[in-house]
Amino acid sequence: MVKVISLGGSIVAPSGVDVDFLHPFTDLVRSYLASRPEVRLIFVVGGGGAARTYQNAYRSISDSPVEAELDWIGIAATRLNGQLLHALFCTDCPDPVVTDPTADFEFRGRVLIGAGWKPGFSTDFDAVLLAQRFAANEVINLSNIEKVFTADPRKDPSARPIDRIDWNGFRTIVGSEWQPGANYPFDPVASKKAAELGLKVIVASGRNLENLRSILEGNAFIGTEIGPD
Repeated sequence: MVKVISLGGSIVAPSGVDVDFLHPFTDLVRSYLASRPEVRLIFVVGGGGAARTYQNAYRSISDSPVEAELDWIGIAATRLNGQLLHALFCTDCPDPVVTDPTADFEFRGRVLIGAGWKPGFSTDFDAVLLAQRFAANEVINLSNIEKVFTADPRKDPSARPIDRIDWNGFRTIVGSEWQPGANYPFDPVASKKAAELGLKVIVASGRNLENLRSILEGNAFIGTEIGPD
């Protein structure tokens, strides 16, 4: 059984590497794998603070920033974060970091690490393609938000948290266009593909490790479930 986790860069490296998070996180993952020998885990990591810092620097210097270049900057940050995760799980992850989910590669260990692929979408889309490839029926999306809201709560005080929503409803919230550096609960391009595949996506706070354990073990959890119509 393969479980796919889209791990937001905002919790791995919001403004520098968050060692205080990664230490207990890696302990939890190792403990879970030891208790479930039939499970293998795929982590696809985002760019986090480094991606936005460098993208913002490019925007401030360039008179006409190119969208593809913004994406490549973000992709580079995801690959650095991915290499860090690979090092942390190296005894369980003999394969190199996956940077093209459509390429010919092996998954020989208990853990596989993925990072950014090419411009046009976030690592959420890579996670969806890996879920399709390895017959996972859901993607666990861990970021710095606890649930999906009806609108951005930072801008709309009437925004309400959502426990469950179908893909049509969710895509109405996030739209259909990808923007480099934007913050989505789950990116629009990935959402379209996940809807086509009939995947379920769980959006939850990555820092709540007990809640993550509940999700992995199939127990009640705090978060939002996005599913087929």
